[in-house]
Amino acid sequence: MDVFVQFLVTFKDYLIEVLPFLALGLFLSGLVNEFVPTGWVERHLGGRGIKPLLYATIAGTILPICCIGSLPVAVSMHQKGARLGPVMAFLVATPATSLTALLVSYSLLGIQFTAYLFFSVILIGLVIGFIGNSIKFKAGAFACPRGEKATDPVCGMSVDIIKGIKTQHGGSTYYFCCTHCKQKFQDSPEEYIGKSYSYLTHRMKHVFRYAFVDMVREIGPELLLGLALAALVGGLTPVGEFVGEYFGGGLGYAFSLVFGMMMYICSTASVPLVHAFIEQGMNIGAGMVMLIVGPVTSWGTILVLKKEFGGRVLLVYLAVIGIAALTLGFLFPIISKGGAVGS
Repeated sequence: MDVFVQFLVTFKDYLIEVLPFLALGLFLSGLVNEFVPTGWVERHLGGRGIKPLLYATIAGTILPICCIGSLPVAVSMHQKGARLGPVMAFLVATPATSLTALLVSYSLLGIQFTAYLFFSVILIGLVIGFIGNSIKFKAGAFACPRGEKATDPVCGMSVDIIKGIKTQHGGSTYYFCCTHCKQKFQDSPEEYIGKSYSYLTHRMKHVFRYAFVDMVREIGPELLLGLALAALVGGLTPVGEFVGEYFGGGLGYAFSLVFGMMMYICSTASVPLVHAFIEQGMNIGAGMVMLIVGPVTSWGTILVLKKEFGGRVLLVYLAVIGIAALTLGFLFPIISKGGAVGS
């Protein structure tokens, strides 16, 4: 019973921690879906060069959302036409470089540690973006073909004729964003033919419907399962006093990699944890590995990537992050010349 209670407490703590950021991420995904033109996304995030990767990485460093919150935004970007590379770069840069985490890192671990972490994450984002653009994959079930656009005569929204709801009137076909608009048109079509309208309120309704209905239905189960698995690991995995004895050398890197991938550790919360490990004797390079890996490999990220992009993409994502994090972690003590924490 104590174990079950510990699981519930840990799950509640994770849920409280991510809920505000998840809500923000869902809302941003709704705004992306509703107001960001498909052509703009395809033009700026659909190419193969470095510019789309830079756009996605910079956007990721600016947005104040965690890895769970970044998932619906990334899925929306992909549905709008972003290539896999920028999407993967965004998923790396967003959760690992929040302003709050960087400030906490500066406070506890010092400017050298913080600067190295920031540029390491950007580098990994660019690398995984280039690799992602070279991968061919079958899109997930949520991806839909896009067709020509028509204007909803009731609210004025641009509607994809492949996915839009339609009806016939006076020998013409009219397309609608939802059944509500279709019904209003059918009740009094003359009122809407040739009408000029203001439809911001209507579009905001679609933002919320897409964000908190469609996206929750699409990735909600994976996110909840991911948090439950993280709570299971976090509540039952002993991380004891043997850290200093066993993780001061090379074993610390392996532990940080596995521990970071198994648990959901948001960027801000992971900083005090890593600081405590280092204070107990963990190698600072291993601490760097945990700070890089933890925020970008949550169970939610793993499950959503598998569903939306397939197992092959997921394996590439985890492999690149693991190899890059270990490499950069090994290099940090060398570059910092022993880099005392807090210096």
